[in-house]
Amino acid sequence: MRSDHGDAGDAVLPAAGREGKDSALVQAMFDRVAPRYDVANAVLSLGQDARWRRVTAAAARPEGADVLDVAAGPGNVAAELLGRGARAVTALDLSYEMLRAGARRATPGLTWVNGDALALPFGDATFDAVTISFGLRNTTDPRAALAEFARVLRPGGRLVVCEFADPTWGPFRHVYRRYLLGALPRVAEVVSSDAPAYRYLAESILAWPDRGTLAGWLREAGFEDVRVRDLSGGIVALHRGLRR
Repeated sequence: MRSDHGDAGDAVLPAAGREGKDSALVQAMFDRVAPRYDVANAVLSLGQDARWRRVTAAAARPEGADVLDVAAGPGNVAAELLGRGARAVTALDLSYEMLRAGARRATPGLTWVNGDALALPFGDATFDAVTISFGLRNTTDPRAALAEFARVLRPGGRLVVCEFADPTWGPFRHVYRRYLLGALPRVAEVVSSDAPAYRYLAESILAWPDRGTLAGWLREAGFEDVRVRDLSGGIVALHRGLRR
């Protein structure tokens, strides 16, 4: 479903918290940021985004596996998965424009699917691994999304969730929050194709639950051996679990 939401400056942003988020607004927002998505991510993360992608792909252990990458955007993590020996990768995203940007690269072994994380268009036990990077907090129901990931995974399959988090060291946490609410929106005005979307980014990170809560959600969804790894001083937390 596509709709015209007008100019980015006039567009309504999704709710930053987990309550009241509208998937159509999320889709429209990511359609707007797609043209300069990679450039903005590299600048706003101070170049750390490439490392986060590599670590996410490695944690999925994709060698010889069929992998689903959810909230794939233009396919950066999906390409990393293929580069690490995945047999095939399906890149799924709610945003058509994100997928179109990625599909221009014509990556062999990569299938593009426009779909919703809460209603995956795949049968039960289809994949050996599922990855999602910085997309779980943008779903309208993260716990329902995790249940869908469990459904399409084969027993013993891996889920890797890479998501923003609160830094673990107090002084750094204070500086980071000031960056999110102050510097990041100003820099986004220069490097992004939709600066207001990055205001949503900052607010959604601050509204996201802590590591323990997310780990609990994975267990509730049917995952075991859940482990958490902090990256970049805790700006990002990598959660990994195995399908029971």
